[in-house]
Amino acid sequence: MWRAPVRDLRGKKLFLTGAASGIGRATAVAAAAEGAVLHLTDVDQDGLVDVVAAITAAGGEVAFAAPADLADHEAVRAMAAELTAVHGAMDVVMNIAGIASWGTITALPHRTWQRVVDVNLMGPIAVLEYLVPPMIEAGRGGHVVNVSSAAGIIGMPWHAAYSASKFGLRGVSEVLRFDLAPHRIGVSLVCPGGVDTGLTETVSIAGVDNASPQFRRLQRHFKKRAVTPEQAAAAILRGVRRNRYWVYTSPDIRVAHLAQRYFPPGYTAAMTVMNRVANRALPQVGRAVREDG
Repeated sequence: MWRAPVRDLRGKKLFLTGAASGIGRATAVAAAAEGAVLHLTDVDQDGLVDVVAAITAAGGEVAFAAPADLADHEAVRAMAAELTAVHGAMDVVMNIAGIASWGTITALPHRTWQRVVDVNLMGPIAVLEYLVPPMIEAGRGGHVVNVSSAAGIIGMPWHAAYSASKFGLRGVSEVLRFDLAPHRIGVSLVCPGGVDTGLTETVSIAGVDNASPQFRRLQRHFKKRAVTPEQAAAAILRGVRRNRYWVYTSPDIRVAHLAQRYFPPGYTAAMTVMNRVANRALPQVGRAVREDG
């Protein structure tokens, strides 16, 4: 594999979604510490203001920061046009923002499927549509980071909507890694496992009471095994510097991916057990309200 030009971030123009919290915030802070010139967005305007203040107070450089809902295609287009007109082509584009909504096929309403796909898949696609062509035209090479998930690799319980978006982003990345190679633009597909971010508090599971003792017990178990956002950010930046396509934030997901590819019976058995445990621990109540009748 050819060596990407982004072997360090000093002076590089870096665009990042989801900058206000979690992995996005940690990656922005770490990239600023390495000398990147940051261009940031998040749907959370107050959180975005806060991270910009923290980065600049630490001596980092934020050249651009604007709130945007990635599900609003026209908002993404307008933001990208302003960004490129004022600051030129980016060297690194990172799609990190995402939402998590889970549930069985009987409990998950259609509007949730639509929102998850709009934010987690169509949002990153819009970012790529408008920011990658200027990178190609600039001729400097660069790097694209798309954050998928363990749910973009394996069949986790109740993750069908989330996996639809994350497998989709994986498919986009698999094509772009070859499409963009002639332009010396590397692609990294990040597949985090458990990361202790705000999503652990705000995740919506259709038909499950998030305040129930069972849910809280599973949540505590998750946090014990999860890596920090800072550890995930370090893995992402290491992946960029080394031009790695597959980027794992914890060894358990690497092992699961290997088992899926090279020992399918073991993978099938593990997923079967995982689903049985989930359904015993969090029995769902109710069914989705069908907007289509």
